[in-house]
Formats: sequence, C-alpha cells, structure tokens
Amino acid sequence: MHLRRSGIGIGMLAVMLAGTSTLTGMACADETNTVSGVPYPAIPEGQGDACVEDTAFMRRNHMDLLDHQRDETVLKGERGQPYSLRDCLGCHVVLGPDAIPVTVESPSHFCRACHDYAAVSIDCFQCHASRPEAGDLAADHQLGSALSGTTSVNGYE
Repeated sequence: MHLRRSGIGIGMLAVMLAGTSTLTGMACADETNTVSGVPYPAIPEGQGDACVEDTAFMRRNHMDLLDHQRDETVLKGERGQPYSLRDCLGCHVVLGPDAIPVTVESPSHFCRACHDYAAVSIDCFQCHASRPEAGDLAADHQLGSALSGTTSVNGYE
C-alpha cells in the first residue's frame, strides 16, 4: 500500500506507531523476548502452591478448559472440578493498595495482564464475579478479613 495514496502521511504513521509502543510498554514487564524483542506482559504470581496444569499449557488452553467446565456445570450440574473460574480466581487474586482484591476494572487484575497485552476481550465477568469472595481463596489466611463485606453484582463491585 502506498502511504501517499491512502491519505496517511509518514508523520501520522510515526505518531500511531509511537503511541502503540508507549501503550504496550506501560503494561509490560522489564523482561523481553530474546527472539522477537517484544516485552512480555507483567503477570502477577498466583497465591497457591501450584497451578492445576503447567504454565505453558494453561496459557494455550485455559479458555478451552473453562468452556468445557462451564458446559459440565451447566449441562450436567457438576461443580468443583479443577478448571472452575472460581478456583482460578481464588489462586490468581491480585490485591490492591488497600489489601482488597481488585476487580476486572483494574489494569492489575490477573486476567487483564495477558488479555490486555494480546488485545483479547474478557467476557466472563459480565456474569461472573471478577474477584474471589471470602472463603474462596487458596491463600485466604494471608488475606484475613480483607474480603469481609465485599459484594459483587454481575461480576463487578
């Protein structure tokens, strides 16, 4: 595509690219992919001992696992399986400066770290709570009463 014919000048293209790299840099960790040179997103660590699967597997397959678990719960009434959204949120809770778990509205929310980086929307929290409720945390003892009195409606505070 010829830039002059498309109506986009070189200056406008430079501004767009500069803005994109600035936005990407804000949500990225200091670590950079040595092959592509693109910074990785800053991903908060989970609170539990270990995830139900290894990290590489979960990065590639978490949506399929959550979809399958949703179908098992809705169609068969089976709850408490290892791939429930509730269990994920229990381990991958991120605390705000007030020591209360952040909601999906916060850029520091665990799910948003990768989803924002990859420009993928998250629709789970239109219906589901985006943070664990008291008693749902793998590290509940570390949080103490930080969740007491918190409520959620349609996944938001």
